[in-house]
Amino acid sequence: MAIQTQGDADDVMSEINVTPLVDVMLVLLVVFIVTAPLLANAIKVQLPKTATTAPIETKKAVTLSVDAQGRVYVDKTETSLARIESELKALHGAQPDLAVHLSADESSNYGLVAKVMAAVDRAGVSKLSVVTLNE
Repeated sequence: MAIQTQGDADDVMSEINVTPLVDVMLVLLVVFIVTAPLLANAIKVQLPKTATTAPIETKKAVTLSVDAQGRVYVDKTETSLARIESELKALHGAQPDLAVHLSADESSNYGLVAKVMAAVDRAGVSKLSVVTLNE
C-alpha cells in the first residue's frame, strides 16, 4: 500500500516497506532459537578418552563410591541412596569448601550414578570431580 502525498497522484512511491521483512525475520529467529537445542541432542558422538589433569587441592575431600552391585559408599562406609544427601549436607555445613570425588564402577548402573550426582548437587556441594583411570 503506497501513501499518496499532495503532489501528483500518478507518481508511484519507490520506498520498500520493511515491516513484513522484519516480521518474517523475527519469526525465523524464534524458530531457530527454539529448535537449536533440540538439534544438538540428536547427534550421536563417541566421547574421547580423557588425559591426565591436575587434581583440585582442597583441605579434605569426601570419596563417594558406587560398586558394580549398586552399593553406595561414603568414605568407605556403606550407606543408602536416601541418606547421601543428609550426610553431605552435614559435612558441607562443617566445611563450606567441601570437595567430593565420585568413583563409580564401569559396569555400574548409569541411573544410580546420576542419582548420586543429583544428591551431591542438592546437598549444596559445588566441587564434584569424577575419578577415572588414565590410559
